[in-house]
Amino acid sequence: MTRELQGNWRLRRLRRTAGLRRLVREHELDAGDFVYPLFVQAGSGINAPIDAMPGQFRYSVDRLPEEIAEIAGLGIPAVLLFGLPESKDETGSGALDDGGVVQDAIRSIRSAAPDLVVITDVCLCEYTSHGHCGIIRGGDVDNDSTLPLLADMAVSHARAGADIVAPSAMMDGQVHAIRCGLDAAGFAQTPIMAYSAKFASAFYGPFREAADSAPQFGNRRGYQMDSPNVREALREIAADVAQGADLVMVKPGLPYLDVVRAAREATDLPLAVYNVSGEYSMVKAAAERGWVDERALTLELLTAFKRAGADIVITYHAKEAARWLTGS
Repeated sequence: MTRELQGNWRLRRLRRTAGLRRLVREHELDAGDFVYPLFVQAGSGINAPIDAMPGQFRYSVDRLPEEIAEIAGLGIPAVLLFGLPESKDETGSGALDDGGVVQDAIRSIRSAAPDLVVITDVCLCEYTSHGHCGIIRGGDVDNDSTLPLLADMAVSHARAGADIVAPSAMMDGQVHAIRCGLDAAGFAQTPIMAYSAKFASAFYGPFREAADSAPQFGNRRGYQMDSPNVREALREIAADVAQGADLVMVKPGLPYLDVVRAAREATDLPLAVYNVSGEYSMVKAAAERGWVDERALTLELLTAFKRAGADIVITYHAKEAARWLTGS
């Protein structure tokens, strides 16, 4: 560095104190950015810990109000619901039941916290006996015969009071089918948050225990995205936008920050990223062994999603992060 530059190029000047760093910070993390996933199980009196996801639980609907009060009290604006039904069958018929576990949970949350945004996952994998995301024909998931079921499931959720429906089955045309179904049923105002770039990932392992949704044969690589592909992810996003998606998502988060950035540059729609179960559980496992500072690591990770371009962060760390950010 030349003498002339020594007096000018001092990038460390604005890093000297916490106040200076905050003043010039480019991205801020806030509890209002978070969506907290919840697993709702048929039955009563259930508050069951999930072994693979320390700090996470399956709740029966009667145990939800206390949890919802805590979430709302922390300033977290939204929850994402996954259902574990009482029974499963080949077609996932329980997903369409207006008296199903998710539908009952929506009504309970609407009563307990009317201002909390309720998002519902729209997929059949938790309801089918085979664990796949659609109807099986000839040993494979049949795309087109699955679409009407996804549309009916979304309508049932909207009828129960869902604010947003979020199709995650990765069936071609699912957003269009759901948009048409919602509009025809009188729910033209219900937004769709599309799991547009959902990759076939090893990071979903703990979730499959939590939701009891592991495939009983084969895998989901024939319909979820192949992890090396970015351009294909942008085509998926463009297709969902054209079909009427109101929000789009990239899932998982941390291994796909490049896809989040590319998605941000490709669309002006609100962009969500899902900080999935495997990412959460790795942090928890390392923290339990004293290998990392969980608070510092988690906030750094969540900030990375915002820096990459996400507007919304779906994370199992939402409650802890909200407390850390507010000092509560």
